[in-house]
Amino acid sequence: MTIKAPVQPGYGTGQTLAPAAGAATANLTAGSKQLILTNLGANPAYVRVAAADSISAATVADYPIPAGAQVVISKADQDNRLSHISPLGTTLHVMNGEGF
Repeated sequence: MTIKAPVQPGYGTGQTLAPAAGAATANLTAGSKQLILTNLGANPAYVRVAAADSISAATVADYPIPAGAQVVISKADQDNRLSHISPLGTTLHVMNGEGF
């Protein structure tokens, strides 16, 4: 069962990434509890979130964000890295947020 809960966007924390065939890592603002992930492209992206000292490269076995979809995922306060990959390439917008 999915529970839809509003989230307060972390205005000014958004960044646009270009996931490609090789995994890459982006810095996140630590301290927030959610990430708002919007796949602006035509292909799926896959992400993994963790703290800088424990992040591993994302693979297609990680959390998928379908093409054209927006999802909100929870994270730990200390998680400040996002690894992303898209074998066919896409554009991913990432923003910190706080749920209500």
